Amino acid sequence: MRSVQQLGRTIALVAGLVGSLATIPVLRGSSDPQISSVAEANPSNPPAPSEQPNRIGNNLALQLVAQGSDPLENPSGVITTLGYLNDTNKTRTEPDENTYLVFDHNPGGPTAGYDYGRHFLYQGHENAGNLAYVTRINLDVLDPAHRITLLTPVDATTQLTGFNSMDGSTWNPFTRTLLFTMEAGTNGGVVEITPDWPPQIRKLNGIVGKAGYEGVVPDDKANLLLIEDVGGTTVNVVQGDPGSSKTARQPNSFVYRQATGKRQVPSRFQLRHLLLLSDGRHRRERG
Repeated sequence: MRSVQQLGRTIALVAGLVGSLATIPVLRGSSDPQISSVAEANPSNPPAPSEQPNRIGNNLALQLVAQGSDPLENPSGVITTLGYLNDTNKTRTEPDENTYLVFDHNPGGPTAGYDYGRHFLYQGHENAGNLAYVTRINLDVLDPAHRITLLTPVDATTQLTGFNSMDGSTWNPFTRTLLFTMEAGTNGGVVEITPDWPPQIRKLNGIVGKAGYEGVVPDDKANLLLIEDVGGTTVNVVQGDPGSSKTARQPNSFVYRQATGKRQVPSRFQLRHLLLLSDGRHRRERG
């Protein structure tokens, strides 16, 4: 049986995007994956500047693995580089949450017979216009012609991918597929992609519905936890004071659990929202 390893999001190769640069923290001087804590968080802004440098543990160092102008080995339509569309405005595509996977086999790619390695970084891109997409950085490959693979090409007729605001990502060990969430309101949802080439792609609208999902993660019983991010009505910062700044948002998002009861993608399911009361001691589940 083929196996895959997913590292936790707090150790080793968790990538970050700064501008159009994708970087990873790597351990220095030790094979023991112990992560030191950050001395202090970045200051809140304002009055601090809105942009702050990354802060990492003192036994880590940032290493550049890709940047926005890097070419895709299999460009499609206006999707030609890692971080920018090849349109008039050179739209930034904002690669978002990253999933790092280690396979025990070569999953393949557009070039038949090519060894794409065993270590990969997957990213969903959060741009709109039905042109969001998913890329795979082949970390073992140094040749720029095969370094970054596009998993979601545009439709030959529409020249669109049909995806928007791809945000969260994760590996589902029960279905052995990648899951990507779309934070696009009624056009959002979850996209499932198989890891081996050619990838099989499908929207799970009939399973988890359409919503502005920020992230997704499976629990140990194969249920999917879905984190919604939908902005509510704009309200005054000081409740009851109409003269205060009207920049706060009324909470309008939920945590959902897609309950299957079986370790497989279900044909029948329930989508329940979880409610944590303000005293922090009780949880209710509604469906």
